[in-house]
Amino acid sequence: MTEISLWRLYLLRGAYLLIFVGLALMIWPNFIHHREGWPLMNSVVSALLAGVSVLAALGLRYPLRMLPVLLFELVWKTIWLIAVALPLWRAGQLDADTMETVRDCLFTVVLIPLIPWDYVIANYVRKPGDRWR
Repeated sequence: MTEISLWRLYLLRGAYLLIFVGLALMIWPNFIHHREGWPLMNSVVSALLAGVSVLAALGLRYPLRMLPVLLFELVWKTIWLIAVALPLWRAGQLDADTMETVRDCLFTVVLIPLIPWDYVIANYVRKPGDRWR
């Protein structure tokens, strides 16, 4: 098992705290005080991000067990940047709202050096999976 230093655990906790506070300030007020006729996809995205904020709060206590939350953040934002933002940018069609989302997603780059990649590879790639039967 790869040993993770205490300072690295605190950096992870800082990342979880940043995600929790950011989503608590941006998502929860809209989620709690939404208006009638809330568009379906807005409600789905808000519910998903509210769930991520709750899981990020758990990451404060269990930074290694909750690593999939950080990986999820990194993966979905990378997919969105490549599949949505990049083609719009190439076509010169990035509007202000999309550009704001691009900035939010690019902020996730700070997770890359914080994630203990040796631990991720040892526990999610090389370690045998759970049994099927």
